[in-house]
Order: sequence, then structure tokens, then C-alpha cells
Amino acid sequence: MATETPPPSKTQARLPSTEEFVAVQESAEFGELRRAHRGFAFPLTVAFIAWYLLYVLLSNYAGDFMGTKLFGNVNIAFALGIAQFATTFLIAWWYSRHAAAKLDPKADAIKSRMEGGA
Repeated sequence: MATETPPPSKTQARLPSTEEFVAVQESAEFGELRRAHRGFAFPLTVAFIAWYLLYVLLSNYAGDFMGTKLFGNVNIAFALGIAQFATTFLIAWWYSRHAAAKLDPKADAIKSRMEGGA
């Protein structure tokens, strides 16, 4: 005897079909969402990696420069190392603001339509 699956409850979202996923993936709205994410994430990733590699290269090949005292026992190497941490947190904060303002509304609209809420 075959059992029927019960209809989704109000708290359980409807599962879209493969065709619906493909249609959304090919839509202009999803393309805008991808561009908004990539336009922010890729340049910042490249910039941060370049900044990190600069720090590593200076640490390896410019020891005299990195050892220059700024004040007390704090030298340039220490200041740039702390700046690496600060940059990481700044980028995470900036991305969360970008995602909340630009990505989340578009993603929520797509999700609600896919789940049958629109």
C-alpha cells in the first residue's frame, strides 16, 4: 500500500523542483545577486591577499625596515601585524553591512518565490 506524503505545513517550506532551481539560476534577478556579491567580495579578497603578501614579503626581505622602532618597543612589523587583524575585522563588518543592505533583500525575495510564498 502506497503512502502519501502529507502537504507541507505552514512552518515547512515547499521544495522546488530541479527545473525551478535551474530557471532561477538563469534569471536576471539571480544574476544581479551574483554580481552584487562578486563585485564586493572579489576586489576585497584580492586587496586583502595583496596586503597580506606585502606584509610577509616585507617581513622576509626588509628586516631593517620592519625593525624600525615607532615608539617604545613597538616597531613597524608589530604595527603592521596588528593592522592585519584590524583589517580582517573591518572587512567582516563591512561585508555584513553590504550583505544586509544589498544581498539579503534580493536573496530573500528569490527564496520566498521559490518556496511559494510570493
